[in-house]
Amino acid sequence: MSETRKLAAILVADIVGYSRLAGADEDRTLARLRALRSDLIDPTIAVHHGRIVKRTGDGSIIEFRSVVDAVRCAIEVQSGMVERNAGLPPDRRIDFRVGIHVGDVVEESDGDLMGDGVNIAARLEGVAKPGAICLSEDAYRQVKSRLDLKVSDLGATQLKNIVEPIRVYSLEVGQSAQAKPASSALPGDSAAPAVPKPRAGFAPLAAGIAALLVLLGASGWRLLGWLSPAPQTPALASATDKLATVPPLSIVVLPFENLSGEPEQQYFADSITDDLTTDLSHLPDSFVIARNTAFTYKGKSVDVKKIGRELGVRYVLEGSVRPIGDKITVNAQLVSTETGAHVWADRFDGERSRVGELQVAFVARLARSLDVELVRAESLRATREHANDPDAVDLAMRGWAAINQGANSINLTTARGYFEKALVIDAQLPQALLGLARALTLRANDYPGADRADKIERADIAVSPVLSEQPDNAAAHVVKSEVYFGKAQFDAAIAEANAAIADNRNLPDAHAQAGFYKIFVGHSAEAFQEIDTALRLSPRDPFRYEWDYYICHAYAHLAQWDQASEWCAKSIAANSSWWAPYVDLAAAYGWTGRDAEARAAVAGLLKTRPGFTVQDWANINWSDNPTFLRENQGIVKGLRKAGLPEQ
Repeated sequence: MSETRKLAAILVADIVGYSRLAGADEDRTLARLRALRSDLIDPTIAVHHGRIVKRTGDGSIIEFRSVVDAVRCAIEVQSGMVERNAGLPPDRRIDFRVGIHVGDVVEESDGDLMGDGVNIAARLEGVAKPGAICLSEDAYRQVKSRLDLKVSDLGATQLKNIVEPIRVYSLEVGQSAQAKPASSALPGDSAAPAVPKPRAGFAPLAAGIAALLVLLGASGWRLLGWLSPAPQTPALASATDKLATVPPLSIVVLPFENLSGEPEQQYFADSITDDLTTDLSHLPDSFVIARNTAFTYKGKSVDVKKIGRELGVRYVLEGSVRPIGDKITVNAQLVSTETGAHVWADRFDGERSRVGELQVAFVARLARSLDVELVRAESLRATREHANDPDAVDLAMRGWAAINQGANSINLTTARGYFEKALVIDAQLPQALLGLARALTLRANDYPGADRADKIERADIAVSPVLSEQPDNAAAHVVKSEVYFGKAQFDAAIAEANAAIADNRNLPDAHAQAGFYKIFVGHSAEAFQEIDTALRLSPRDPFRYEWDYYICHAYAHLAQWDQASEWCAKSIAANSSWWAPYVDLAAAYGWTGRDAEARAAVAGLLKTRPGFTVQDWANINWSDNPTFLRENQGIVKGLRKAGLPEQ
C-alpha cells in the first residue's frame, strides 16, 4: 500500500462517559449525536477546512491544514455544546474532550492517517477535562498570541505510550483571559481566488447610500446582554467563532414573503429584502449574513434557533410585503434566535413610488429598537428622494432579480434589457446604472468575446456617475473593481474592492474580489483571509463553488498541489459544468503523479471546454506580473504532465 508522509494539524475528539449515556438511553443518545453532527459538528468542520479521517463511534479524528483552523473549529464546537447543554441535568449532558497536535503523519492511499502526530493528539484528548481543549506545545506556540481564553499550563506531561513527556496547555472554553491588546492576524490565515469573478448578486440599492447608524453607548447594548463586561479580543480574532464571540449585532434578513397573490411580484419583495440587508450592514459592529445565503431559506419553514446556530447570528429579521396598486404595506418582526421571542415588530404603509423613504423610516425605527440612533438621516433622505419614476425603479428591480437568479448568459442578457429600458425612462437612475454596469462586467469577464473591451468601457461609463454622486456606495465600488479587472489594472481593482469593504465590511463579493485579485499581483498567499471572510458572511452561498475554486487556484499558484486538488474537487462537486476548476485539478494531479485522476480531470475539462489545449491556457493574458507568470508556468507544466493536448 502506497503512503505519503506530511505535516498536519490533527484534532481528536471523544464524548465523555459515552458508555454511561448509551446505557441509560441508547436511542436518545444516538439521535442527539446524529443531530449534533448534522447541525453543529460537520458544518463547523467544513467551514474550517477540516477532513474527517475516521469516526470511532463516540469520537472522531480530523485533519486540518493549520493549527489555527483546528483550534477555531474546536472552540466553536465546544462553545456550541455549552449552549446545547444549558439547563440539562449533568447525567444527560454530552461533553467532548478535545486534543490537538501538529506533527508528522503518514497518509495511506485510502486517506487514513497514522503516526506520532495522530497518537499524540489522541493522548492529549485523554488528559483533557470535559469541555476543554488540550494543545501540545507545538500547537499552542502557533496560536497563543491570538487566544483570549483562559489557558492552563499543565507542564511536561507523560502521555501513555509516548516516550518523551509533552508540555500540555488546556484551553477553558467560556472562561476569558484577562483583557489584552488585540493581536494582529496571522499571515495566510485562510483561503483564496482564481480566474472568473464572483457572480453572486449583491443587494440592489433603492437609490443610494445605505443607512449608516451609530451606537448610543455601550451601556444600552449591555442592558440587552450583547456586550461582555469589558472589551475583549475574540478567541482567535475571527468572526467564525460564532458562538463564543458573537458580534454585538449579528443578524440575517430572511426573504420577505410576497403577499400580493401574484407570483410575478416576488421580485419586489426580494428587492426590499436585498436593500434591507445592505442597510443593516452599515450598523456599527454588525455582522450581517449575505443575501445569497439568506435566500437559501426562501419558501421554507424555518426554526429561528436552528438558523442562529447554523449562521452564528443572534437575530432574524423576517416579514412580508403586500403591494396593492400604488400602495405598499410592509410587516416586519425581529426575532431572537436564542429564545425565539419577538424583540420588535412593526408595520409600515406608504406609496410604492416612495419605497426608498419607507425603507429609511423602517431602518431608523429598527435601529431605535436596538438602542442606536440614525445619523446622516437628511442626506440619506435626500438621496432616496431623487425623483425616481416608479416604472423605472420597477424595471431596475426586475433586472436585479434576473442577475440574482444566476449570472449565466441568458439571465445577464435579460437583466441588461430591463436596465436599458429603465434608463430610457430615467437616465440617471442609480440602481439601473449600477445594474447595467454589473451585467456588462459579468458578461465581459466570464464570457469573453471580441467585444469584451467595449463591454468593459460601457460598464465604466455607467458606474462612474454613481460613484461620483455616491462615493460611499459599496456596491458601486465592487463594480468599479470589476471594470479595473477587465482592464488588467489589478492594483486599482484591489483598491476599489478595499474601498467597498471600508464602506460595507459585510459584503462578501468585495472580500472575494480583494482576495481574488491578489493572485494577479503576485501575492497569492495573501488571498486566503479575504476569501474566508466571504465564506463566513455567506456560508450557504449558491455560488460558493467559485470561492472554493479561488482557494484551489491560490494553492496552485503556490505549488501546493494536494491542497489545490482538494479544493478544486469541492468546487467541481458543487458545479461540474464549470471549466475552470478542471484546469488546476488536472495540473495538481499531474504534479502529484495521480495519473488516473489526471486523465479524468482532463476529460472533464475537455467536456466543458471542447478543444482546450495547454497553449490555450498558456496564452491567456491574465497578468504581466513576473511572480504571477512564474507561478502560472507551474500550472502549464502540470497540464502537460496530466496529458492535456499541447495545441
